[in-house]
Amino acid sequence: MSDQALKTTPLTEAHRASGARMVEFAGYAMPVQYADGVLREHIWTREHCGLFDVSHMGPAFLRLKARSGDPKADHAAVAKLLEPLVCGDIVGLKRGQQRYTLLLNEHGGIVDDLMVARPRSDADQGVLVIVVNAGTKDGDFARIVAAAGDAAELVRADDRGLIAVQGPEAEAVAGALIPAAADLAFMEMTSAELWGETVLVSRSGYTGEDGFEILVGAANARRLWDALLADRRARPIGLGARDSLRLEAGLPLYGHDLDETVSPIEADLGFAISKKRLEREDFRGAARAIGELAGRLERRRVGLRVEGAPAREGAEIVGPDGAVVGRVTSGGFSPTLSAPIAMGYVPPPLAEPGAELGVVVRGRRQGAVVAPMPFVPHRYRRKPA
Repeated sequence: MSDQALKTTPLTEAHRASGARMVEFAGYAMPVQYADGVLREHIWTREHCGLFDVSHMGPAFLRLKARSGDPKADHAAVAKLLEPLVCGDIVGLKRGQQRYTLLLNEHGGIVDDLMVARPRSDADQGVLVIVVNAGTKDGDFARIVAAAGDAAELVRADDRGLIAVQGPEAEAVAGALIPAAADLAFMEMTSAELWGETVLVSRSGYTGEDGFEILVGAANARRLWDALLADRRARPIGLGARDSLRLEAGLPLYGHDLDETVSPIEADLGFAISKKRLEREDFRGAARAIGELAGRLERRRVGLRVEGAPAREGAEIVGPDGAVVGRVTSGGFSPTLSAPIAMGYVPPPLAEPGAELGVVVRGRRQGAVVAPMPFVPHRYRRKPA
């Protein structure tokens, strides 16, 4: 795809002005790294604050067309439109709460992983804030529109800026411009006024670090990006470090670690299935999930500590006898651990931490040991128990 054919975000020119190396990703021109390089960008995010342009993702609003004025009833009505497509408890979302869930096909395979949030204000009840992945957003939105029928409309917001602020100093950096951000706990969302517009702020991200994602209008996106970077604790970070950060955090990437053949249980994402919905068996592929939980599981996503060169996506995973038992779905070098790490799928008997396996890299077998995930501990800011 030529540069001219690639889509851009409201921050594309900011990246180019900063000397970013641009690549194609999900049909967009995106920065893979800046002058510091992937390794330094990764370490900076772990130690300070990294800024990521994630405007290529699929933010949208699902809005009831006719609201009753009863906040509880209006939320339940819009949530029930989305719930048949996912395995999470959307009706049970509290105001200002965001939930990670999975869009499933009729066989219980994962069509996409996404975030769904319920706004806080009375005026916004009957609305859901949804963020899907960039590469699947058109198909995801079509499914949601079909499920909503005439009861609700889907308003796309992927023409706006979506900025992720991640790292141990993210709260200080984001809070200096948007004080309400500091009051959020992990997986909470709020709205705030900034430069005459309402922006949405969630305490979430995909690095394993504390941080925020800020949805801002296209006209103010560059202004916000520049204002955040005016803080010496913040630096721009590209897709390369975003990938190594999420790998260390043990977070799957759709299209690599997840696809329509993989179930939530196989992917070790069973937490995304609501207990209530599992009891009711009212989500797509419920029978498959229940069977897998009962022991009929053929494969499971695991983490691997690799000896030698990094094992990249597609590398064969072999058992103690040398037989191929799976393939690497994500792999690379961990800057934090100074060692190669990977994720992949293996049969359950080989999935326990400490199991000794191997990976085939450039035709040679290298040692690999199943390791607990995340490889690097998450540092989310949760509410006290």
